[in-house]
Amino acid sequence: MKTIALYFKIHQPFRLKRYRFFDIGNDHYYYDDFANEEIISRIAQSSYIPTTKTLLKMLSDSHNEFKCTISISGTAIEQLQLAVPEFIELLKKLADTGKVEFLSETYSHSLASLEDPEEFIRQVKAHDDLIKSLFGLTPTIFQNTELIYDDELSLLIGSMGFKGVLTEGAKHILGWKSPDFVYCSAANPALSILLINDKLSEDISRNFNNPAWDQYPLTADKYLSWIDNLPADEQCLNLYFSMETFGSFIPAQSGIFQFLEALPSFAKESGIKFSLPSEIIKNCKPVGSLSVPYPISGVDEARDVSAWRGNDLQKEALGKLYAVAERVNLANDRRLKLDWDRLQSSDHFYYMSTKNLADGASHASFSPYDSPFSAFTNYMNVLADFLVRVEEQFPADIDNEELNSLLLTIRNQASEINALKKEVKTIRQNVENSDVKSLPKK
Repeated sequence: MKTIALYFKIHQPFRLKRYRFFDIGNDHYYYDDFANEEIISRIAQSSYIPTTKTLLKMLSDSHNEFKCTISISGTAIEQLQLAVPEFIELLKKLADTGKVEFLSETYSHSLASLEDPEEFIRQVKAHDDLIKSLFGLTPTIFQNTELIYDDELSLLIGSMGFKGVLTEGAKHILGWKSPDFVYCSAANPALSILLINDKLSEDISRNFNNPAWDQYPLTADKYLSWIDNLPADEQCLNLYFSMETFGSFIPAQSGIFQFLEALPSFAKESGIKFSLPSEIIKNCKPVGSLSVPYPISGVDEARDVSAWRGNDLQKEALGKLYAVAERVNLANDRRLKLDWDRLQSSDHFYYMSTKNLADGASHASFSPYDSPFSAFTNYMNVLADFLVRVEEQFPADIDNEELNSLLLTIRNQASEINALKKEVKTIRQNVENSDVKSLPKK
């Protein structure tokens, strides 16, 4: 039986205000609060809220046979808690159904996996702790920022305890293979790989509202018939969307919500079910291994990481930022660490991309800046002030040997604390067992 996993991505960065060279050292607040609140409130009202309400109705109408998966960054959650708390309550209702899974990811939708493995691990833990505290769920499937993935990362993901990873079904990696199977990592066979079916996802996100498309208009029964007519052995379809697709990129008057709402009933008629990614990995064995020697992503025609690391501007900004990672994480300044998270969002570097439409890119349409150089200049002004604050916490004259010694001490202390916690737990269990044995027999 064919099964569909529907994924909805939610991410918003903290956009920076216009920050001049003369602000460095004088103004330590970097964000455009008006733009951030206006944008997330508008998108929530046009897209996030109606989409989530539609998903709740689909769950109710299908008697919980419908299932879906949510991917939401920590920076998006922060903004939604401030500006649209009612949407967080709707996500909690989705979580309470038991039919919705939340993916793990980096807290800031960052590029830490490409720059700093330790920072990557910290961010993933921070994200998953937030998901657990808000929704009571512990993610078991990982999805990196913009689906970035390679063999090296598979080892790191596996070491963190994840059972599977969702990434792009990039043609240059798949070759003749279909994305509609479960694979395993060639570098880490214990890690299952789920691949997005680009074509079927883009039939909705790019073509649903396109009158020039030869299949226009797209209806739910037509869409499900395409899935039903796929080869019988292609049973696991991963369909991935930015939640903004519904109601924002594709307006409500197009009928997009009615299309979405009709999917479960037509799927049932065709004998197609909906599953969570953790269920797919549990029920479907990998058909083979997949090697990804160089990082892939879900962005641009190239499906690589050049959207964020493709020019000297981006490399300079990333290098300067992650050069202070260890010093920031040693600091006790909460505001500094908050800014550290927000400055890592991949969006800041995406705005600096010089790729053009000929490369299959559309970066300028998402950027609040006039040009990539303007994005770079503004970011580097902010970063210069941030680095001054880091310098105040840990001056540059603290050499690497002294810093590494301090890091080693902290790590040793953490190991000792964990060991003591385990010892206390064992003692408590022994005491409880002793108390049970000492009870008089009836």
